[in-house]
Amino acid sequence: MEALANLAVGFGVALQPSNLLAAFAGAGLGTAIGVIPGLGPTAAISLLLPITILLDGTSAVILLAGIYYGSLYGGSTASILLRVPGEAASVVSCFDGYPMARQGRAGVALGMTAFASFIAGIVATFGIALLGPTFASGALAFGPVERAALVVFGLALAASIGEGPRVRAWTMVALGLLLSSVGADLVTGHERYTFGNANLRDGFHIAVLAMGMFGVSEVLVLAERRRRLDASLVTSYRLRDLLPTGKDWKDSSLPMARGTILGFFLGLLPGGGALIASFASYVMEKRLSRTPERFGKGAIEGLAGPESANNAAAQASFIPLLCLGIPGNVVIGVIMGALLMQGIVPGPRLIVDHPDLFWGVVASMLAANAMLIVLNVPLIRVFVMLLRVPPALMTPSILLFCVIGAFSIHNSAFDVSVAIVTGFLAYGLRRSGFDLAPLLLAFVLGSMLEQNLRQGLILGLGSPLVFLRSPISLAFLSVAALTLLVPLLRPLLRAGSLAAR
Repeated sequence: MEALANLAVGFGVALQPSNLLAAFAGAGLGTAIGVIPGLGPTAAISLLLPITILLDGTSAVILLAGIYYGSLYGGSTASILLRVPGEAASVVSCFDGYPMARQGRAGVALGMTAFASFIAGIVATFGIALLGPTFASGALAFGPVERAALVVFGLALAASIGEGPRVRAWTMVALGLLLSSVGADLVTGHERYTFGNANLRDGFHIAVLAMGMFGVSEVLVLAERRRRLDASLVTSYRLRDLLPTGKDWKDSSLPMARGTILGFFLGLLPGGGALIASFASYVMEKRLSRTPERFGKGAIEGLAGPESANNAAAQASFIPLLCLGIPGNVVIGVIMGALLMQGIVPGPRLIVDHPDLFWGVVASMLAANAMLIVLNVPLIRVFVMLLRVPPALMTPSILLFCVIGAFSIHNSAFDVSVAIVTGFLAYGLRRSGFDLAPLLLAFVLGSMLEQNLRQGLILGLGSPLVFLRSPISLAFLSVAALTLLVPLLRPLLRAGSLAAR
């Protein structure tokens, strides 16, 4: 009851005209930012930091929070229609969303994305009000040792995503870790694999690689096939005919529930976040499915679960920030900077010293999610009409999006070159039967693994046994080992059972 009373106080703050306007502006701007490849919420929020000084602390956080989870809505649109991830957390939407679009079900994919994100956002908001401050204290138990083990578990999940023989997925994971090591050493500052090129000192950017691997390579695949979506498959542009059917809802209800719960708890952990939550949800749904071979070919469960997970994780990640002063990812770190600019120090005292801000931000998440569903659902029909664009215009347009997106990150032609070269390499890997998803996830996790592994070894005075002394670390490492070993042992167990017969 206390949580509901606090939410009522929060609604009194969130429904003030200035805060409603901030939520609407954030949701709308975030959606547009998510659709544009390469821009991403981090860059957009960083550019808007000077403007937030003109707002009060509550309105500033509501605006920036709306941009963050609004970008997750918009980022899926380009992934589904063009196979060009609008931002990193939308990569998973490419796996089954794009095949659905190629099958004439783009409207269903876009609709399920919007509804799954909305439902997850609402549930996560109530979860924050009821459980967030209590569970956030558990994040204090996550130091470098525990975070390193969590990342190892994520890498084990990455090796489980790929299609085909396990050795191919492991090869992609190894390649992703190798790419993540390019740049200056985190401890010594020595350059690695830069070959004297100053552009490589900071390593590769995730958005550049994602656009190359998925966008540019898809352009090459489309050029090779010389065919496009049969427009006759989209027989109607009426909104009600483009929305998910009863069977779609039946197939997606449990994945959405599991994705929401998984994303919420991963969002509470430092180092978790929307990207890891969406990948973890995808792996879980594929493992639980009776027909895992459908995944990657247009399974709506492979879209609904991850979309729920990334939105729930994005909203839950505000709890470690507001309650503990711990930013779980880069975007949350930038929002923390906005709070500090306002003279507000996030941490355990924030709920006591600034209850209007905390509960106002939580209540604004409900309002912003409602605004996002109102903004996005009517646009489904407009987005689906893009599939009517002739291939002679569509293919160059995808390539143009990738070039502009890659250039806009650092205003560097070098990034454009990286995206194009990566696209050709990814095209060759796809032709050879390799799955790109494990590579990209391993790249994201690689730098996190190196940082936390080194910090953990420093705490353990160089002894790797430090990772076995922590119960949390030991649990994650054990689950990771089981994740890797079970697929290897399964054929042996089957052979033994057949021999026993």
